[in-house]
Amino acid sequence: MFPQKYQGGIFDAEHGSWNPTKPIGACIMFTPLKNDGTAGDPEVFAEGWLTQSAEYMGRPVDVQMLQDGSLLVSDDYAGAIHRISYVGGK
Repeated sequence: MFPQKYQGGIFDAEHGSWNPTKPIGACIMFTPLKNDGTAGDPEVFAEGWLTQSAEYMGRPVDVQMLQDGSLLVSDDYAGAIHRISYVGGK
C-alpha cells in the first residue's frame, strides 16, 4: 500500500523512554533492507504520540501489517489500536 520506498523493509514501534526527564521515542520507525540483507539507515515513519512539550499522547507497542498493506499500531498508553494507511497516487 505504501510507496516503493517502504517495500521490503522493517517497521517497528518505539514505545518511548522509561526516563521521564527526557522522553524520547513514541514513534514508528522504518528500516530499509539492502539487497545483501543488511540494514540501511532507520528513519521515522510515523510520529505525533510525543508532543513538543514532551508529553506522551500515546506509546506505540507493536505493528502488524494487514493484507491490504495498511499497518495496525497497538498503543498501551491510549488503550487504542491505530490504523495507518496510504492514500495517494501510484
